Amino acid sequence: MSTYFPSGKNLAENRKWFVVDARGKTVGRLATEVARMLSGKNNPAYTPFMDMGDHVVVINARHAIFKGSKNDQKMYRHHTLYPGGLREKSVKEMYETKPERIIELAVKGMLPKTKLGRAMAKKLKVYADGNHRHTAQQPEAIEIETK
Repeated sequence: MSTYFPSGKNLAENRKWFVVDARGKTVGRLATEVARMLSGKNNPAYTPFMDMGDHVVVINARHAIFKGSKNDQKMYRHHTLYPGGLREKSVKEMYETKPERIIELAVKGMLPKTKLGRAMAKKLKVYADGNHRHTAQQPEAIEIETK
C-alpha cells in the first residue's frame, strides 16, 4: 500500500474560498483558525512544504474584540528606518484608522516567515465592514468557534 503524496500541479485551481465573520470574535483565536486555513493544516492532504491552503475573506474586522487589558496596553510598533523613527499606535487608534490591519498582523504573525508564508498571506483578504468584493468566487461562509 502506498502513501498518497500530492503533486504541486493544480493547487491553485482546487483552492476554495471561505468567508469568516469577525463580529464579536477574539482577535487571537480568530487569527489562529484563519492561519490554519491559509496554510492548509485543516486539509487531509497537508504537506508542510507546499501551499495547500484556501483563500479566506474576513469581514467585520472593525467588530473583533480583545480580551483583558489589551485594549489599553497593547501597542503596534514599526520603524520608519530614519533615526528616531519608532512609531507606536495603540489598539484604539488602530481600530479608528485601519481596523483590517489588526487582523492582518495577527494572522501574518502566525504564518511562517519564509517565501511560503508570504504566499499564504496573499490569500488573506480582510475588510473592516460586512461587504466585500469577492462574491464572484462564491465563498462559503464558515463559523469559527471562539470561547
